[in-house]
Amino acid sequence: MGTSSRYTRTWITGVMIGLHLAAALSAEEPGQVDTAENQPLAWQSSAADHARILSQVKWTPVADSMPDRRGGYFEEGKEYTGVPYSSVRSVGRYIGFDISLRTFLAAVENPYSVLYTENLRGKVANAACFYGAVCSSYTSYALQCGLPEVSRRYGPPVGEGIVLVDPPTAQFAQVGDVIYTPHQTEASGSHVEIVTAVTRDDQGQVISVRVEESAPLTTRTTNRSAANFNKHLAARNKQLLRITDLNAWRADNRAESFLFPNPQADARPSTINRTLLLNLGDWVPYLKSEPVKFHVMDRDELGIKTLVIQRGDRLEEAIPLSQPGLTERTLTTCGDYTAHVVRPDGSTGQPCEFAICDLNLSLPEESVRLDEEWNVDFATENINPIAVYLWNEADSYGRHPLFLTKDQREQGSIIVPANLLKKPGTLQVWLIGEHKLGRLKVRKDIEIVR
Repeated sequence: MGTSSRYTRTWITGVMIGLHLAAALSAEEPGQVDTAENQPLAWQSSAADHARILSQVKWTPVADSMPDRRGGYFEEGKEYTGVPYSSVRSVGRYIGFDISLRTFLAAVENPYSVLYTENLRGKVANAACFYGAVCSSYTSYALQCGLPEVSRRYGPPVGEGIVLVDPPTAQFAQVGDVIYTPHQTEASGSHVEIVTAVTRDDQGQVISVRVEESAPLTTRTTNRSAANFNKHLAARNKQLLRITDLNAWRADNRAESFLFPNPQADARPSTINRTLLLNLGDWVPYLKSEPVKFHVMDRDELGIKTLVIQRGDRLEEAIPLSQPGLTERTLTTCGDYTAHVVRPDGSTGQPCEFAICDLNLSLPEESVRLDEEWNVDFATENINPIAVYLWNEADSYGRHPLFLTKDQREQGSIIVPANLLKKPGTLQVWLIGEHKLGRLKVRKDIEIVR
């Protein structure tokens, strides 16, 4: 990454925070007929707006070591549009769900952040960046799910409140429709895309359809003529799906029940710190076991005297400094923290906000049978447990979010029902906690037998 030469350099290349979303999201498509029958419902328009928050954001890497999903690296100094593609699963963090968009943008600006120092290739299937999105998380964000819904569970007969569009052609497409590409084998991947605009001529005939998706390297926006859209649907047995009842389709998996995802906050421009950034960016939670790495940058060359770390109003440490550099601390007391730089003239830099949280997960010591119920026990500090997520490695349909009730959170335990899982094999169990700054996951595995 050439960090030694960059260590004292003033970083001028910045993230393009100005998303210009208002204009982009409200602009009418050329030729759009303004009739009641052609106007999308409120939730359909919102889904398109949400999708474009993640697909239209612009950012520029400040180092050459940010891995991409095609086996290479994002180019330093090159502007990219749309969030990076990476299936982070339980290891990294999903943009929009586990972290806010501003946290990703802050991490982009720190050459010592996890975007440049961590590489998930070879550790997590279909992953590269520590922060990223995939087709299902991207579309789930647009449709305001509380947790990403895996692509093969979108349509019937698995999903409720969703139907196949018949006939599946451009003329019948609507904003908010989902295009599902089925998996070819049990182990192969499936794919989802979302329709974000339909353009009609003066006679009401569809002339183009805009489709957006998360795909390597970032997001992809494609405007297709009606004929090309029909060809797109015909390839690989794609299905055009329409949600007829959003709440029935999402069931308990609704964003409004949680703090994330939050498209309204993600759409607001944020001021990225020019004096200090964390290895996770800014506005972000840490597990208590994780070291916090403070990168004092002083981009504006105003001088550095002290790095101040506070927990609430309590001073944790004041660290004398004379030049930019890295400082690492492992903070063992849970709480909400800030860190800021004091300059030689006594002025202070913009604070970074972060939290130290603890999540503990306990599973049965022995394997469990498919036909028996069993307990998942947990405890948390400074973070709200919201779900236990089951990921059956032997069953691509075996993805089950178990959302925690108030009583279950207070008891620190949830019962996994008998026969919920259909196939034996290794089961990943994730405990997901939510803080106002983001989400954290811890994982343990257990064997499921007949």
